[in-house]
Amino acid sequence: MGLSLNIDMSSTAFIEPLPVIDFVNQLLNRDVSARPLSDADRVKIKKALRGIKVEVTHRGNMRRKYRISGLTSQATRELTFPVDERGTMKSVVEYFYETYGFVIQHTQWPCLQVGNTQRPNYLPMEVCKIVEGQRYSKRLNERQITALLKVTCQRPVERERDIMQTVHHNAYHEDPYAKEFGIKISEKLAQVEARILPAPWLKYHDTGREKDCLPQVGQWNMMNKKMVNGGTVNNWFCINFSRNVQDSVARGFCYELAQMCYISGMAFTPEPVVPPVSARPDQVEKVLKTRYHDAKNKLQGKELDLLIVILPDNNGSLYGDLKRICETDLGLVSQCCLTKHVFKMSKQYLANVALKINVKVGGRNTVLVDALSRRIPLVSDRPTIIFGADVTHPHPGEDSSPSIAAVVASQDYPEITKYAGLVCAQAHRQELIQDLFKQWQDPVRGTVTGGMIKELLISFRRATGQKPQRIIFYRDGVSEGQFYQVLLFELDAIRKACASLEPNYQPPVTFVVVQKRHHTRLFASNHHDKSSFDRSGNILPGTVVDSKICHPTEFDFYLCSHAGIQGTSRPAHYHVLWDENNFTADALQTLTNNLCYTYARCTRSVSIVPPAYYAHLAAFRARFYMEPETSDSGSMTSGAVAGRGMGGGGGGGVGRSTRAPGANAAVRPLPALKENVKRVMFYC
Repeated sequence: MGLSLNIDMSSTAFIEPLPVIDFVNQLLNRDVSARPLSDADRVKIKKALRGIKVEVTHRGNMRRKYRISGLTSQATRELTFPVDERGTMKSVVEYFYETYGFVIQHTQWPCLQVGNTQRPNYLPMEVCKIVEGQRYSKRLNERQITALLKVTCQRPVERERDIMQTVHHNAYHEDPYAKEFGIKISEKLAQVEARILPAPWLKYHDTGREKDCLPQVGQWNMMNKKMVNGGTVNNWFCINFSRNVQDSVARGFCYELAQMCYISGMAFTPEPVVPPVSARPDQVEKVLKTRYHDAKNKLQGKELDLLIVILPDNNGSLYGDLKRICETDLGLVSQCCLTKHVFKMSKQYLANVALKINVKVGGRNTVLVDALSRRIPLVSDRPTIIFGADVTHPHPGEDSSPSIAAVVASQDYPEITKYAGLVCAQAHRQELIQDLFKQWQDPVRGTVTGGMIKELLISFRRATGQKPQRIIFYRDGVSEGQFYQVLLFELDAIRKACASLEPNYQPPVTFVVVQKRHHTRLFASNHHDKSSFDRSGNILPGTVVDSKICHPTEFDFYLCSHAGIQGTSRPAHYHVLWDENNFTADALQTLTNNLCYTYARCTRSVSIVPPAYYAHLAAFRARFYMEPETSDSGSMTSGAVAGRGMGGGGGGGVGRSTRAPGANAAVRPLPALKENVKRVMFYC
């Protein structure tokens, strides 16, 4: 099958070239001259303006440009600076009047500080205008993201047409520089060969009408199927934080959800341990702990399996606070449901929530048929553990909060569907995962070893009764410039972790980097052949390209494992940096594609391999565990700012800096996950 391809036609947000005063009015959503600026206003303005280029407007045609380094702590009317060697001071207000004949109107406002701190240069806001064409690199809010997507989200046919028109419009064949260097640029997209990997058969429980299933175009559903291993929820309770939901509605919703879990193959007691209770969001900690202890007392030593929580649709930091308390304090897995879904109560929604609940209580939703019948090359022949790892960094502009690393690892063999997850905080924007292997001196025990890899290898052995004889490590979010730095550091940590368990224990390792942040897009070459694309007009799930646009000598491939929904699908780029298991290209591509059908949260094949996806979810969850901080240099790091869903993690490979491995000294550790939470897929 032929495909055509383009590289790089991307979109970004730009800062509007406004006068700084207008920018600040928009930022604070009010006329700033009306009342003095509060400390919170100053912090907000400083963060928004730092690093932005401005030009001055008070010198006629001399539009000199400066980069903003900060705001003055004093008002403009209080600012003075030395004008000669003798230290004669002059006020900023006087200077502007005498030198430029300019009368500063807003003397109560701070000045912009430009240049360095040793020789600061003060500019009143009213003489500055933001320079045009500056990329906005900080975090966009949800309204801005929606607006950007509206403009950039194009179906493949439209995007391809736009690319062709742009290339034609740019007329490279007439470009004098291109001619001078002898560069010829084709007006056609590059043609590449692709294969379509078949979807794998999925196993469901034998008591369902359909015992197995072959997904069609990257999707299937739970109709007539039961989870292959239904979990058990004997003891549960519900807390409702939504003012709009009456107790009777909460009770009805919980009953329907319990029914759906039962129909889907779980053992789920229809009645809660204690009746649902309504509570105010600002009472979250008190209510959670009181209700938890009430339920525990009633159970007389038996364990609680699940908490169901009903949340307001806009719940600020409530979701994050709740997860932090449940997972690091009470040791309780929880399922949150938004008010809009509680009222709608659609069967599809309940079925999806049931999938999440099942894996949170230790069940399995589905398993690859080939895994059970031991037919997966280089996995089924000996006990294999699959790791996923990711580091999520704070959003640009948050210059003090730590980065968070997460590692998940499969805990079942031969099924390979359950993944236990660990998280840790590390130095700001540090890309190398510091806690993969740790060694320290204990006054009593001497040299002690630990770390995330060792802990997950031990839990694999506990869960399966076998030592992993092969390791596959999928590492998300590393940019090309850091491939070998990450490989050297993290492969060494894996080796040390294995050796710390047994002197000669060195299972072979395959280390694969997964990238979604790239600008390569693939288009079906024949727009009239309906069988070569899906309903959204995108290339079919399972499309793999490993020639022409890949590295000339290294082992890498593009795999589009998911069906498109809207816009143009972005294939994942897999780069094998190290392979002691001697995978053939076909074996690793097939394994990766097949794993994409085992993602627990939906009945669709997903766009990146599930262990990497789970690591991203776990790292994103751990942001909520951090203490909220508000300071001039830092920023809010509680749930209110961290956002929701896959998009907010910022786990891609753009703009990442790596510090020395020892740069981890001052990071406050995250509160520890409770043991029973660690064992299940709490992050789903």
